[in-house]
This record gives sequence, C-alpha cells and structure tokens, in this order.
Amino acid sequence: MLWLKAFHIIFVITWFAAIFYLPRLFVYHASTTDREGSERFKVMERKLYRGIMTPSATLAVLSGLWLYLGFGFTGGWLHAKIFIVVLLLAYHFWCGKLLRDFAADRNARSHVWFRWFNEVPVAFLIGIVILVVVKPF
Repeated sequence: MLWLKAFHIIFVITWFAAIFYLPRLFVYHASTTDREGSERFKVMERKLYRGIMTPSATLAVLSGLWLYLGFGFTGGWLHAKIFIVVLLLAYHFWCGKLLRDFAADRNARSHVWFRWFNEVPVAFLIGIVILVVVKPF
C-alpha cells in the first residue's frame, strides 16, 4: 500500500504542476500578437495537456480509486476530497476546451481573465491537502 500511496502522490504532484503551468501558458498566449509566437504556444500547450497533464491526471485518479476501493479509506473528509477532485477534473477538461479554442484561433478571453483562471487550482490544492492531512470530519 505504501508504494501505491507514493505513486499516487507523485501522479498528483505531476498533475498539479501541469495544471498550474498550462493556464500560465494561456496568459502568455493571450498576450501574444505575432503568429510565430502563437504557433509556438499552441505546440507547448498541446504537448503539456496531452503528454503530461492528462496522463498524470488519469494515473492520479486510477491510483486514488485503487486506494479507495482496495484499502477501504472512509470518512467525510474523503467524500469532500472526492468532490474537490471532481471539480479539479472539470477544471482540467475546461483547460482542454480553452486549448482547443486557442488551437483554432478562437480565444475570446484576455490575459487578465487567464491570470484569475490560473489561481483556481490553488484553492483545490489547499482544500485537498487540508482534508487529507487534517481529516477534519
């Protein structure tokens, strides 16, 4: 079980690293005015989303389910954590939609909007860590 927990934590850290970085790329992409720069951001965003963010999210969720189903963790804290993970997955897929908008040159949002959007996963991370460590209920 400790190996599974260790890998779950590694996958979660990798997922969060990507989920923090992709919206930051969106901030810079939304500020870009030249075609060459925009195309470069499209490649970076696609590779990050498909090559790192989605695989690590998948492995984090699968290892988390394995921990949940295989080892019988219980408590209200776990249900709250699962709820936040569902919100995080929604954010992840929203990032995918925004990525597709940028890829098709359909972005209608400003770099300021993306700066605020970039802060959302911080709240998710704080909530998840507090729930897992403190187990308040």
